[in-house]
Amino acid sequence: MTGPLARFTVLDLTRVRAGPTCVRYFADWGANCIKIEMPPGAGDSDMGGPRHGPDFQNLHRNKRSITLNLKEPEGKAIFMKMVEKADVVVENYRADVKYRLGIDYDSLKKVNPKIILGSISGFGQDGPYAERAGFDQIAQGMGGIMYITGMPGGGPVRAGIAVADVGSGLHCAIGILIALLERESSGEGQWVSSSLLQAMISMCDFQAARWTLAHEVPGQAGNNHPTSIPTGVFKTKDGYINIAASGGHIYKRFCDSVNAPELYTDERFATGPARAKNRDALNAEIDKRVGAFGSAELVEKLNKDGVPAGPIYKMDEMFADPQVKHLKMAYPVKHPTLGDQEVIGQAINMSRSKNDNWTATPEQGEHTDTILKEFGYDTSAVADFRKRGIV
Repeated sequence: MTGPLARFTVLDLTRVRAGPTCVRYFADWGANCIKIEMPPGAGDSDMGGPRHGPDFQNLHRNKRSITLNLKEPEGKAIFMKMVEKADVVVENYRADVKYRLGIDYDSLKKVNPKIILGSISGFGQDGPYAERAGFDQIAQGMGGIMYITGMPGGGPVRAGIAVADVGSGLHCAIGILIALLERESSGEGQWVSSSLLQAMISMCDFQAARWTLAHEVPGQAGNNHPTSIPTGVFKTKDGYINIAASGGHIYKRFCDSVNAPELYTDERFATGPARAKNRDALNAEIDKRVGAFGSAELVEKLNKDGVPAGPIYKMDEMFADPQVKHLKMAYPVKHPTLGDQEVIGQAINMSRSKNDNWTATPEQGEHTDTILKEFGYDTSAVADFRKRGIV
């Protein structure tokens, strides 16, 4: 293994999206991430979509795969032997499952006091909803984002991505990294947990704080920024663009850039509070002015004049953008069956630490023999495990 996290071994028991997202951060930066899957026909599956589909291939790159039946006593014994040498275990079962399998934190630390267990659930490891199954859209609704998303009066709208799943995976990964750093001084592992609900509330950030600190209940603002005015989507002669022209200095630059100085002197729009009060009228006036420009032309002009603006891309257009290409957000890997692929690149840049040795998502159990041998099992033992359906 290469990369800044190469000294760590992560045992990946995760499924679907939130957990795999967490482990992916470690895998992308070189950790020895071992995806533990049930053997074919053992009655369980990843539930993350077709293995050769885009979603699964993007989630599990840079990992190795072993099949292991944890419901069999010998399968659990093999897992515990792996735990002895591992640094991290990550799971996103429902809160009670780990206890039924005997792989809860207290059980793990008996064989390795330095082990860190990362757990992701729908609503938390305890409390009145602990046993509920967690799904992204349910967490979006309960976490506040759906109520503030969409056009005013149009009813709640889910975010277009699995923001609760991805957010909880990211939060859990950060927590595990904190635990690894703390372990350097204490010498002990610990249990790290996050949940879809917690992540969703945290990611609502300033919108949530409007309630906790000011007792305001935010509503839907559509494509308008809730508090920065004018910031939103505006119609050009050939499409739509985003413009962020809030604040007195930027607003004046915007008015000058679109040849509309009268919008700056108009008493309805001359101050921040006035623009907030008369937002709809201001947006209508802005649409009249920007409708004379093409999207690409106006984005270029506004940015040149110091006004933040940008296009609204479809996915193919996004990946064709020169800045996106420069950032290498489509990262090449080679799959032995699927051939050349592009997975989504990392959003973290580091000046010195790199991991350029990315690999495609493994086939189910692709590395079973190799991994078992690394943990002390010889060829005959592995063959016997296969014969008896343990792996």
